[in-house]
Amino acid sequence: MSDGFDRAPEQTRPLRAPPSSQDKIPQQNSESAMAKPQVVVAPVLMSKLSVNAPEFYPSGYSSNYTESYEDGCEDYPTLSEYVQDFLNHLTEQPGSFETEIEQFAETLNGCVTTDDALQELVELIYQQATSIPNFSYMGARLCNYLSHHLTISPQSGNFRQLLLQRCRTEYEVKDQAAKGDEVTRKRFHAFVLFLGELYLNLEIKGTNGQVTRADILQVGLRELLNALFSNPMDDNLICAVKLLKLTGSVLEDAWKEKGKMDMEEIIQRIENVVLDANCSRDVKQMLLKLVELRSSNWGRVHATSTYREATPENDPNYFMNEPTFYTSDGVPFTAADPETESHSVTQAGVQ
Repeated sequence: MSDGFDRAPEQTRPLRAPPSSQDKIPQQNSESAMAKPQVVVAPVLMSKLSVNAPEFYPSGYSSNYTESYEDGCEDYPTLSEYVQDFLNHLTEQPGSFETEIEQFAETLNGCVTTDDALQELVELIYQQATSIPNFSYMGARLCNYLSHHLTISPQSGNFRQLLLQRCRTEYEVKDQAAKGDEVTRKRFHAFVLFLGELYLNLEIKGTNGQVTRADILQVGLRELLNALFSNPMDDNLICAVKLLKLTGSVLEDAWKEKGKMDMEEIIQRIENVVLDANCSRDVKQMLLKLVELRSSNWGRVHATSTYREATPENDPNYFMNEPTFYTSDGVPFTAADPETESHSVTQAGVQ
């Protein structure tokens, strides 16, 4: 090949090493000693890269995608192909969601005009969100946007209603799926995590304009957790851990507002699984870490009072925020030391 990357370098004359102190150096007169040293210039390989070379695109990237979908679904043989093309595009380039979702929704409003077309749209998004692990979050965001921007609302139900109906179909076989074969459980786990993303991202607007989450999904997630813990195989327990890491803080807050102790019951069930179930050691460690995470309020920090109002009585970290001092003997201590005032100290700064 002659692209300049694998061509053998041109033959160059080897440079001689300078003579050592033991070599015999011929006597030179003063004129030759003052002669300017020779400079050896290495040959320069000319690159064959060109500024006019075609622009590089990663494999699978379609440079004319934007132009094709902006022209509408008329350029596609079927609505299914148009929607699938957009879903694949979002999967490969999730960052394009913000800039392209509005155009996509406008196009759908011109193409999705029948009950069957709306059902097909829901099914395509559902399949993408549950078959591609990395698309569950993006799929939930997409569902939320379309639920507020698709204008079609047939008698069979609007987009959100049909989506929840589709999820219910999978939900109703949760007990069989949780104890099914490996392939069945894997599909079930994908559904569980997608439902968790829907709970976090699907916004329901009330009559007064307030935005809430779908309570039906909250109830569904609780029952899905029951199904997973009732069949304590490793992959079921791992799925439960992922779901609780994703939604645990939000679920607990919602349950507490209603005076429910559901999270306490879940944590108790986890502790029972750790003690009794025949799951692997690694999975038990995951479960214990989850219990620890919950005990730290899911990693959240609530600033209930300002720094000026903090006191040793109402802030357990009060002394941790203080600088460290040293005695004249170099012994460190803080303001928590009861003998602080009797020491002669110099402040060494915050550690």
